[in-house]
Parts: sequence; C-alpha cells; structure tokens
Amino acid sequence: MSTAPPPTRPATGRKRAPSFSEAVASVPQNANAQDETADPAVADRIAAAERAALNDPIASSTSTNAAKKAKYQHQDAEIYRSQGLLKDITNFRWMTAPVSSFQLAAIFVLAYFNWNFFIGTKQNNPITPFLMLSHRVPQSEVILDSLPPKDSIQKALQDLIPRSAESLQARYQKGYNDLLFLVFYVIVFSFLRQSTTLFIFKPFAKWWGIKSESKQARFTEQGYAVLYWGSAAALGLYVMSFQDSWWFNLEHLWLKYPHWQMRSELKLYYLLQFAFWLQQALVMLLRLEKPRKDYYELVAHHLVTLWLIGWSYLINLTMIGTTVFVCMDIPDTWLGFSKALNYMGLDNVTVVIFAVFMVIWTYFRIYLSAATLHSVWYQFELIPRYAREWEPEKGWWLVSWMKYQIFAPLFLLLLLNLFWYVLMWRIMFKAIRGTVADEREDGEDDDEEEEDKKKQ
Repeated sequence: MSTAPPPTRPATGRKRAPSFSEAVASVPQNANAQDETADPAVADRIAAAERAALNDPIASSTSTNAAKKAKYQHQDAEIYRSQGLLKDITNFRWMTAPVSSFQLAAIFVLAYFNWNFFIGTKQNNPITPFLMLSHRVPQSEVILDSLPPKDSIQKALQDLIPRSAESLQARYQKGYNDLLFLVFYVIVFSFLRQSTTLFIFKPFAKWWGIKSESKQARFTEQGYAVLYWGSAAALGLYVMSFQDSWWFNLEHLWLKYPHWQMRSELKLYYLLQFAFWLQQALVMLLRLEKPRKDYYELVAHHLVTLWLIGWSYLINLTMIGTTVFVCMDIPDTWLGFSKALNYMGLDNVTVVIFAVFMVIWTYFRIYLSAATLHSVWYQFELIPRYAREWEPEKGWWLVSWMKYQIFAPLFLLLLLNLFWYVLMWRIMFKAIRGTVADEREDGEDDDEEEEDKKKQ
C-alpha cells in the first residue's frame, strides 16, 4: 500500500526575504571567483536525479542533494589535479593546478642558482630578469628631488622598513625585461592562489564547521582576497609614502612629469600588481573556471584595469597609478573580510565590518576616485610645458589629447564602481525591508544545509 505524500504548503505569492548575512553573500566582488569547472559525468548524475524527482519527489530529494554535493567534491578535486607538466603547459592547466605551477616556478629558481654556482656569474645570468627587477638607472643619472614628509604618518611609513642609503637612492626605469618578470610572477600568483585555497583556507573552513561545499568554496575565495588585497593595500601605502602625492595631494601627479625614474619598491609594486591582474584575467578569459553571474562586468573591470596599469606604466604615470591602486585595494580588503566572516556564521561581527566597509568604499572608490578624475580634467595643464610633447625617447608622452585617453578608462572604472555601489545598497535595503527573494551566490546552499540537518 503506497503512502500519499504529505500536502505541500500553498504558495502565498510573497517571496522569502533574505537575511542580512544572505545579502552580504550576494554582494559582488571584482576578483575572479574560484568556481569549479563543469564535469559531464557529474552533470549526468544530477540530471538523472532530477528526472527521478518527477516520479518520486520525496524519495529522490536525498539523492538529488547528494548528487549536487558530490558535484562540488568531485570538481573541487578535479580543478586542482595536474595532468602532467607538459600537458598542463599546453592547455594552461598549470594556472589552476598548484603542483604544475610550483614545478614551473621551481625550474626558474633552480636554473638561476645553477647558473650562479656552476656556469656563470650573477652579472650575466639570463634568468635574473625573470626573478628580479631590471633596468636600474646608473647612479650618476639618478634624480633625487622628493619632498620631505608632510606628516608623522608619512614619516612613520617611510621609516617602517630599515634600508641602506644605497637602496633608498636606487632608481629603475622600464624596459623589455619587465615582460620576463611578469611571466614568472604570473606563475607565482597561480601557485599562491591555488595552494592557499587548497592547503590553508579549505582546511580551515572545514575545521571551523562550514559544511556546505559551496560555502567552503566561497570562503576560500574570500580568504585569498583578504590575503592579497590586504598585502597589496599595505604595500601601496608604503609606496605612496615616498611620493610627493602622499594622501592624494593630486597636483603632484603632474608637476614633475615625467616620473620615469622609479624607486625599487614602486617598480616591484607595479609589476606585481600587473602580474596579479594578468593572472586573474587569463583564468577568466580562457574560462579555466566556471564564470560567475556578473562575468561580463568582471571581464570589463579586468580589461580596464590591465589597460590602466599597462598604459600608465608605459607613459610614466606610475604616481597616478599608485593612487588608483590604493583606492581599489583598501575597500576590497574590507569587503573580503566581511564576506569571510559572513560565511563563518559570525553575523553580528559581519554587520559591523560591513558597515565599516561601506564607509570605506564610499570614501575610496567613489569620493577619491572622483577626485582623481577631477585632477585629470582640471590639473592636466600643470604638466611642465616642455614635457607636453610626444617624444617617447625622452619619456614625454602627454600631448593635449592624452588627457582624454587618461580620463576615459578612469571614468569607466568609476562607472563600474558606481554600478556595484548601487547594487550593494539595493541588496542591503531589500534585506532590511524584507520584501524580496534571496539573491545568493550559490543556489545549492539551501539544499546542502537541509541535507546536513537531516543527517544530524
């Protein structure tokens, strides 16, 4: 004798309101997500479970949830698995397989030391440009014209790392060997991203008690975001402390143009940022990982960012580039932190941190970004008259029409920031009013949590 299924609750026409934690989870972030790639075998299992649900909804619910959970477990292992170094190189899988990226990086490092000890000297080592900064300016040509610190914070940052006088006076220029530097550090960032996910943040998420596979993936994504953005923000402030434009005295972006002689920390900072964003963009454009819902906005953001970094580096506008980096990285750190706390279930702390984040985002990504745009439009003419020529061999690039070329990508970046800003406020207001449906990053979270509760 078959038992009739229990009656289901009729729809009320009113969608369930999201909690604050769910709203925070749905806030977009301008870093590439670590979503898993699709697997046909697992997809077939899910499809079969869903077809079975048409015949027996109750009996099949457990198998459907189990299949979805198995999908995450299978893909989580698959995305990190190496298929052999040579094959990983040809299909770019080394960017997601930490074993292969580690092997590639190790090849460069071993070749460097092998040359120094057994073949040649440090001076003629062909591997040096991959690992270290190149194109140092001869000391006799170095221009030392920086202004003294404007305040105690700037002075404290300058004195934060003890350095020799020679190191402080070293200057670098750009050159073709910088491309080799980018190659190596794209490999390094690939290894760091995947290895920290696999060996640090994923185990921590399990230890903390985050049971949902999808939430574990999101937590690891935010963990890496906090690690990178926090480090980049700290380094950016240190780099900015040596610049005349310290804390957005924006007229100095133009007064001593061209800024073609770079301090060592500035060049290192700029090229590492370039390598990071290049690695992120390659993973996204090659679709090595499953795209997010805001894929096209993220693609636009990444391309604009690479445009800004590369072009500002080429035309000797690294000082304005530093201000833009700081405006982006500090808010991203707080966003990643609030989302990580949210996935850990620390709701009360999340509310406080997210409120702080919204203030920081407003100040840096909206106000200071708009102030930088204002400087481009109204202070561009502060460039010395002799440098308003198109003479790349002298480092002069900023003819009159370049004003619009600089303004355009910064304006696009501000529009993207405003798009995300409005979206964040919309999500928060809906969560507070309690009148809209849940807009989660992962639709599987509910099913997985229900399944976990049944097992307890």
